[in-house]
Amino acid sequence: MLDQGTFEGKIVGHTAQFLGIPYAEPPSVSLLARTMTSLTVLFRVGNLRLRRPREPAPYTGRRDVTNFGPTCPQQAMPLPSEASHIPALADSINAVLNNMYEWTTSEDEDCLTINVMKPATTAADTKLPVLVWIFGGGFQIGGTATYGEAAQLLVERSISLQKPAIYVSMNYRLSALGWLASKEVQADNAANLGLWDQRLALQWVQKYIDKFGGDPAKVTIWGESAGAISVAMHMLSNGGDPRGLFRAAIMQSGGPIPVAGVEKGQVYYDDLVRDTGCDRDPDTLGCLRAAPFASLKAAMDKSPNFFSYQGLALPYLPRVDGDFVKESPLELVKQKKVAQVPMIAGDLGLINLARTSLLAQSYAGNCDDEGSLFSLGNLNLSTTADTKQFLKRYMLPNASDGDIELMLHHYPDNPTLGCPFDTGLRNMLSFQFKRIAAIQGDVAFHSPRRFLLKHTAGTQPSWSFLSKRGKDTAYLGSTHATDLMNSYGPSGELRDYIISFTTSLNPNVGDSGNIKWPRYDPNNPQALVFQDSVVFPMKVEYDNYRSSALDFVANISLLNPL
Repeated sequence: MLDQGTFEGKIVGHTAQFLGIPYAEPPSVSLLARTMTSLTVLFRVGNLRLRRPREPAPYTGRRDVTNFGPTCPQQAMPLPSEASHIPALADSINAVLNNMYEWTTSEDEDCLTINVMKPATTAADTKLPVLVWIFGGGFQIGGTATYGEAAQLLVERSISLQKPAIYVSMNYRLSALGWLASKEVQADNAANLGLWDQRLALQWVQKYIDKFGGDPAKVTIWGESAGAISVAMHMLSNGGDPRGLFRAAIMQSGGPIPVAGVEKGQVYYDDLVRDTGCDRDPDTLGCLRAAPFASLKAAMDKSPNFFSYQGLALPYLPRVDGDFVKESPLELVKQKKVAQVPMIAGDLGLINLARTSLLAQSYAGNCDDEGSLFSLGNLNLSTTADTKQFLKRYMLPNASDGDIELMLHHYPDNPTLGCPFDTGLRNMLSFQFKRIAAIQGDVAFHSPRRFLLKHTAGTQPSWSFLSKRGKDTAYLGSTHATDLMNSYGPSGELRDYIISFTTSLNPNVGDSGNIKWPRYDPNNPQALVFQDSVVFPMKVEYDNYRSSALDFVANISLLNPL
């Protein structure tokens, strides 16, 4: 029972599953309000679209929670026309993305639900550690249902390792509905709504997880891509004080990316207002809240996505709002305003485990070829002059010509040095593709990860990893999101490290047959590398690749946030 409500889940395999539990009031108007035309009735009943989430009323009655709730509305993700004409590339994209996101539920604004999977025999007083998953998808797509079967296997694997844990996942709002930013949004305290959704879900865990046999003092937050970036924002919030919401954190293919203030989103807000016909209303934000969903969704779908020309200069990102994200994430890291937690940080994956008393821990990781997937919209860049123009407009708008020349010095016009890395002249979709892919991947993923370790690993025990698996994937290599197969797949070694980390705050505890993962030392940095080899699927190597370039990128990103 939760409050006065009875929730009936289901047994699947060796797990008990409770799916689609509302953790917030619906962001959209109630069904009653939707049948009305009077705005007075609309607002009396309640409209929480583009507002911070609210805790629901105490639960009552009997509820069936055997199915995932609706997925939050997704943004359209059309593939660039140039890329869609290359069959081998289309196959690679399908292998990486479509197969990962094909299992979803129907979309609805009433989507703020949470899921709990636990060992079936867990008693209410067991106090198992809890692993909370925050999905990725560029803040534009994704949902919890995608990971349902894999999550079950993860819980069952924890049982077989005799390290039982509870798995929790939540939906959060996406695209404009969760990440809209502008002066109007800022004035109404409505920025970073997706982060507020996640925080409310974490508060729900603190309030109710003991009813499922979980220990609210042993929560690890875990994310990939946008989810990993979200994890980093939770670590940086409140001056680095997790306020009891988590004791550890895992970041795969994401971290404290260099994001700008809410003003960076003004152009996308203005476009949304115009495309919904709200530009004639003196209260544009109020108009967006009352707009028919179909109209808002059509306008949202016109926004750039991660396959658009501007690549990782995404329209919808966490923004510095002076509240949830008080300053530039990189600046907060520099000031050491980071949750003092054992931390795993990496590329695909790198893991940085920071241990301090009872404070939080975390782990982060990336893929070797992070930028290739996000550079498919840049295939018309054919010369250095084209690349300079792209960097000036989207990646480095405040940089001098000299700084841009320095960037290009670190990333020369030599495809054998580009991304996908270590593939020679292969994978040249265009003359500048491998160059711009290297830049984008390092700006958004590799450099923030290295920057985080540089400023924390001296005082926080850390572990780092890098995934080089999938190098033969045509044009993409070991691209973004390929790490999911290693953590959620049926036989991924990373999964066992994650389970050990969740239960003991150390990825090496227990004997799962994996090699020992060395702690990260800034003076002798070593990473665990996952590679395509049957004989040696893992190895340890120095984490010193592209050192000069990544240092330069970190410094210039402080002045040129996305």
